[in-house]
Amino acid sequence: MLSQRQGIVVWLHSLKQAKLLRRYGNVIYISKKLKYVLFYCNRDDVEMLVEKLNKQSYVKKVDVSPKHAIKTHYENSRPDKAKEYDYKMGL
Repeated sequence: MLSQRQGIVVWLHSLKQAKLLRRYGNVIYISKKLKYVLFYCNRDDVEMLVEKLNKQSYVKKVDVSPKHAIKTHYENSRPDKAKEYDYKMGL
């Protein structure tokens, strides 16, 4: 069974410490221009990690991704009539 994952964005003062974040989770992306790191960790450890990261001197801000709270199942969505016609025509 797959464990539940949560995305965390850490804004840094300098990118020298970006490699240090590998110990907290899987680093997915490092932005050199905006100086942030995106990584994933277990959802159970998120609160502890946010507290730990906020205490670090090289961290400006920590944001937690709200993706797990966003509803992705749309109940009353109807397909577009023009697209439906194109699919029937074989375009």
